[in-house]
Amino acid sequence: MLAVSRVGRWRRDFREWRGGRPFLGGLLLTLGGAEILVTMKAPLPVILHVGMQGLAGYLLPALMLVCGLLILFNPAQRLFYCLLGILLSLGTWLTSNLGGFLVGLLFGAVGSCVTFGWLPDQEPRISRRRRRQAAREAASVGVPPTEAA
Repeated sequence: MLAVSRVGRWRRDFREWRGGRPFLGGLLLTLGGAEILVTMKAPLPVILHVGMQGLAGYLLPALMLVCGLLILFNPAQRLFYCLLGILLSLGTWLTSNLGGFLVGLLFGAVGSCVTFGWLPDQEPRISRRRRRQAAREAASVGVPPTEAA
C-alpha cells in the first residue's frame, strides 16, 4: 500500500514538473543529438556521407544534446536554446552522416520548433472526457453549455 502511494505521488510530481517546461521539444532535441552521436560510431560501410569527421562531426550533435537538456532543466532560456538547436541540427546535415541518416536531423528540428512554440503561461488542456462530463453536469443543473466550459 505504501509503495502504491509513493508511485502515485512520484507520477503526480513528474507530471507537474513536465507541465512547467517544453518537455517534448527538449526530449526530441536530446534524442536527435544522441542518435547522431550513435551513427557517428557506425561501421564504415554503413556511413553514407563521411563529412568533416573531425571535431565538428562530434561537436554539433554533442551541443544538440546539451541544448536539449538545458531546455528541460532551464526552460527560462528556451528561446535561445531552441534557436541554437535548430542551427546545430541543420549543420549536422554536412558534418554527421546526413544528419544521422535524417532521423537525428528531423528529431532536432521538430524538437526545436515545438520548444519555440511552447507558451509557459498557457492554461492546461482539458481532456475531451472531462469536457463532456462538465457539459453533462451543467445540463443536469440547467446551465447553458457555453457557460459550463
